[in-house]
Amino acid sequence: TSSSSSSSSFSHLVVNNAKDSRKWSSIAPIKKCIFDVGIGLLAASVLVLSPLEANATRIEYYATVGEPDCELTYVRSGLGYCDVSVGPGKPAPRGQLINIHYTARFADGTVFDSSYKRGRPLTMRIGVGKVTKGLDQGIAGGEGVPPMQIGGKRKLRIPPPLAYGPEPAGCFNGDCNIPGNATLLYDINFVEIYSGNRSLPN
Repeated sequence: TSSSSSSSSFSHLVVNNAKDSRKWSSIAPIKKCIFDVGIGLLAASVLVLSPLEANATRIEYYATVGEPDCELTYVRSGLGYCDVSVGPGKPAPRGQLINIHYTARFADGTVFDSSYKRGRPLTMRIGVGKVTKGLDQGIAGGEGVPPMQIGGKRKLRIPPPLAYGPEPAGCFNGDCNIPGNATLLYDINFVEIYSGNRSLPN
């Protein structure tokens, strides 16, 4: 992957809070449906990391193929979530840096980003508007969504008003990774709470 495409891949996750807040709107009523898992989901990024190097990482990247489907619960905001497994650790305090592994795809199943491709988890700050509202709510919890716990795996379906709304995102040199009004699907593995150069215990 070239450095320009890598930068584009990650820039789509940085939120312009003022712009993002104007995009949020009322959404459909609460409902449930079966979330059909393809080759992975996930996304959240504020760092540019190294490209994929190890075959072992490729194996992890495709490991979600065999994961069981789970039934998405839709909360009033329009976010859909389900826990493949609830982690044994504690939730992360809002504002805390955490490490996650993720894969992200569009509603048609096309994967557009994954930490597994780069061979290391992503460090991100949770619950303070550094990523889209849907990711913050899906990981930190709130409005009917329980917070993720360390070691947990969760699937998210984020509608456009909680993602990037009608505007394209992740644009670099005129090319945009995410079209306007895109529904985004995520598969998130909450690896650990991060602090400086060391990880905190569960």
